[in-house]
Amino acid sequence: MNILHNISLKEYNTFGINTYAKRFIEINSTEELKQVISSEKDVFILGGGSNMLLTSAIEKLVIHINTKGIIVNDTKKNEVYVTAEAGENWHEFVLWCISQNYGGLENLSLIPGNVGTSPIQNIGAYGVEIKDTFFQLEALEIETGKTKIFTKDECKFGYRNSVFKNELKGKYIITSVTFKLTKNNHNTTISYGAIQQFLESKNKPTIKEISDAVIAIRQSKLPDPKEIGNSGSFFKNPVINSNSFKKLQEKYPEIPHYIVSENEIKVPAGWLIEQCGFKGKRFGNTGVHNKQALVLVNYNNATGQEVYNLAQKIQQTIKTTFNIDLEIEVNII
Repeated sequence: MNILHNISLKEYNTFGINTYAKRFIEINSTEELKQVISSEKDVFILGGGSNMLLTSAIEKLVIHINTKGIIVNDTKKNEVYVTAEAGENWHEFVLWCISQNYGGLENLSLIPGNVGTSPIQNIGAYGVEIKDTFFQLEALEIETGKTKIFTKDECKFGYRNSVFKNELKGKYIITSVTFKLTKNNHNTTISYGAIQQFLESKNKPTIKEISDAVIAIRQSKLPDPKEIGNSGSFFKNPVINSNSFKKLQEKYPEIPHYIVSENEIKVPAGWLIEQCGFKGKRFGNTGVHNKQALVLVNYNNATGQEVYNLAQKIQQTIKTTFNIDLEIEVNII
């Protein structure tokens, strides 16, 4: 195993931020990972680099997880358990499952990143989250090097959240994830508005047709990180209490919303940002995407600090205008 020094991370993060790793190593197997953490405890784990904003050089040893492999563990009449290594590209894994007629992940097509980081964020889109098909994951404890299996309950999944973003942050490295998927086009989810409209002519769409619809919708709204640096949705959709929402609705009758519970209303962060005039605006090397206000972009050699400064400006404006605290979804490093 070869530790490299002063390596640019520009190609390793979807924002395209040109910062550096003082020390860098690529891992291609769990055994290699065990060897590294046996002597290195202060490490920074890098997967697909899709949900982070790098604001400075990384002093810790950067471990790039590049493990590959997909295994079908158990198959029944309408169910199948599929395990993917952490370094598998998420979208490619979703497409592989679809090619095998394994359903459940099709709504999560085209989400950037790798399989190993998907449970940390409990990634979700178009009415589906990781937790809906998650069975278990395997992870290495950095301190001891021991392997631990985490069940769904132990992961404590929430909205764009899990135990790995909270009390276990920085303590484990996910090495593989197992999903419980369906066969024979069983239990698809197409109730989400955008997909429903896209597939209105289909009586019972296949998982491939649902995936194609999701890809088309995402491509029409979200910029390709290969063309312009970004990390997808930068902010979480805020959830506010019903009393606060009623006051907002009196002032903004057209405000879109989703009922979470009897006393909780989710408001689209993109709508809030657009109302404050940020959509499509450029601020030096960074700015807000012109088709989706939730997305901050790197137009040309922006630093992570420049992007973060813009994010803070947006947060302050939303707080002043709507009295809503807008929470950042992306990990600020």
